[in-house]
Amino acid sequence: MTAVSKEQKFGGFLEDLYTQYNRREYISPDPLEWVYHYEADANREIAGLVAASLAYGRVESILASIERVMTPMGESPSAFLRAVGRGELETLYSSFKHRWTTGDELVSFLVGIGRVIEAYGSLERCFVEHHDAEVETTQEALAGFVGALGPCSSLLSDPTKSSACKRLHLFLRWMVRRDDVDPGCWRSLSPAQLIIPLDTHMFTVAKGFGFTARKQPNLQAALDITQAFRALRPDDPLRYDFVLTRFGIRRELDMGELLKLRL
Repeated sequence: MTAVSKEQKFGGFLEDLYTQYNRREYISPDPLEWVYHYEADANREIAGLVAASLAYGRVESILASIERVMTPMGESPSAFLRAVGRGELETLYSSFKHRWTTGDELVSFLVGIGRVIEAYGSLERCFVEHHDAEVETTQEALAGFVGALGPCSSLLSDPTKSSACKRLHLFLRWMVRRDDVDPGCWRSLSPAQLIIPLDTHMFTVAKGFGFTARKQPNLQAALDITQAFRALRPDDPLRYDFVLTRFGIRRELDMGELLKLRL
């Protein structure tokens, strides 16, 4: 009889979690819900970038802020941002506030999205323009993508620094991966090159699993954790991100119980 390695057992454990929890019904409450408000990829990528960029703070506040941004854009955010001017955006969002993100920052962010769509045709084409398919991760391309959108702000982390850029990597997960949870609007990138969107929930899980010894959830910690998942799934290192971060987000799923199961 062939012995089962520790790695194989752990992979089986994660795959069981994936089968059980990687379902659309477990998305709520999550900013990803807003991506599914639209059918066309051109609109989904805009909703995804807005939703991911606002994904800090209490989830109820996040969802309310996303609604405040997306509702004025109507059924086609892509057409809206192509047509609207800065002045109209300033009027629409003059009172906008999400924690420390101001209406002025939001307007500059939306103007940047519109400018990129006008120049490249889509957010995907802009990202691909800065991407080298031969490199291991999307980190370098992310810097060019953010540069095209405009100055870094509370909505856009700086990928050239030590930040884990959790919200940007969350956006890329939604756009690139395709399964029952992630819509996979983009077709030009490989899930193998994605970096884990490192939030407090994943950092707790990863430390409990021994995937990183870092004390801060920074870029190096994100790369450590991604590499550990890549050893299990070279083709799709973010395969288990959604299911593991449900623990600690959904009230019926307990983080402590998850780590006990691992042991």
